[in-house]
Amino acid sequence: MGEFVRVERDDAVATIRIDRPPANALSREVALELSDAARAVATDDTRAVVIWGGERIFAAGADIKAMADLGPDEITSHVGALETACRDIEAIPKPVIAAINGFALGGGCEVAISCDLRFAADDARIGLPEIRLGVIPGSGGTQRLPRLVGLAAARRMIFSGDHVTADEALVAYAAAKRSLASSLGTDLETGLGIEREAFAELFATGDQREGMRAFLEKRDPTFEGR
Repeated sequence: MGEFVRVERDDAVATIRIDRPPANALSREVALELSDAARAVATDDTRAVVIWGGERIFAAGADIKAMADLGPDEITSHVGALETACRDIEAIPKPVIAAINGFALGGGCEVAISCDLRFAADDARIGLPEIRLGVIPGSGGTQRLPRLVGLAAARRMIFSGDHVTADEALVAYAAAKRSLASSLGTDLETGLGIEREAFAELFATGDQREGMRAFLEKRDPTFEGR
């Protein structure tokens, strides 16, 4: 269907395959193609949908290199594409299953929690590590995760940035706490708007710049809470 996302059909099952080596990073282009694929399978004659990133990795998150130097206005459009893709996945009127091999991090995790069910292989590692980059989840993570696993478990994952197995930055922390607090006290539409605004605001901070540059330079970040 697209350069990075394709739909494969086998009788009653449609598989949406994310294929952007080496890590299936979810660039704006990938997100747009994911939306197209979700809308296509929503109206075809298949009865179930599987979202799969391949045998080694589901999706390791957003394309940090493309995002690192964007400002608040630019990032809103960028992250909005993945948020829309997650909504399109959620709107598919048939069972949608995330088949998770390897990493499902950041945006990859947000795609997975937009599905109805998640089947994780033994090597699966799932998480929302955005706090370590000086930002927060921006495509539904603070809104869908608490509804799925409860507020306490969502706080642990989002505040720590830790990966969890199949078995089990002060500025960003404050934004995450505010966005999380909205998740259970409002409807999803309003909550997604609060999350999107909080996410975009962080792209005017020094910690966001430091966090993403450190990631790209493969070093530990030095956050200053600003």
